[in-house]
Amino acid sequence: MDHSAIQKRLTETEERIALGQRQVAQQQELIVKLEADGQSAAHAKYLLAGLELLQAARRDGRDKLLKRLEKVK
Repeated sequence: MDHSAIQKRLTETEERIALGQRQVAQQQELIVKLEADGQSAAHAKYLLAGLELLQAARRDGRDKLLKRLEKVK
């Protein structure tokens, strides 16, 4: 993969990370609201855990892309 292709994938990954962070924040807010209303937040917490795992994978992918980018400079 050449420099511009890696840069493009890196940009896309950064966008996905930003979107994912917004989703994590929204899910956290939902959990707070559910718990404040005395409702079960178990499913919402389960979904949050999945979102957080996905974010970790995205960050790992970003880190790998950054290393590849350094090698092609």
